[in-house]
Amino acid sequence: MPRTPSLRSVLLVSALAAAAVPASARTKSGAEVYEQVCRACHEAGTLGAPRFGDAKAWKPLIAEGQRELFRTSIKGIRKMPPKGGQPALADVEVRRAVVYMANAGGARWTEPAR
Repeated sequence: MPRTPSLRSVLLVSALAAAAVPASARTKSGAEVYEQVCRACHEAGTLGAPRFGDAKAWKPLIAEGQRELFRTSIKGIRKMPPKGGQPALADVEVRRAVVYMANAGGARWTEPAR
């Protein structure tokens, strides 16, 4: 008769499987995406990008709402290419970066989990 695995065995196998997931498979936080991608333009305001932390520049964008900012950040707008020029970013990573930047400009949004 086959033996049923113990809870301890199942947890151990689950933990080992989770540890085997490469770091590249983990989605990035908004701060990570900002530092790696968005900062290049949003720190200095390159090509008209709203500067990080500039509440006056972010106010009208925040007023448009999260959904609209998410859409334009993923699709691209004006001189900003889709996903800030990094097509390998997951949509959730872009949305997290938008929330991170908008919050630095005065929004009080919650970073999306997915």
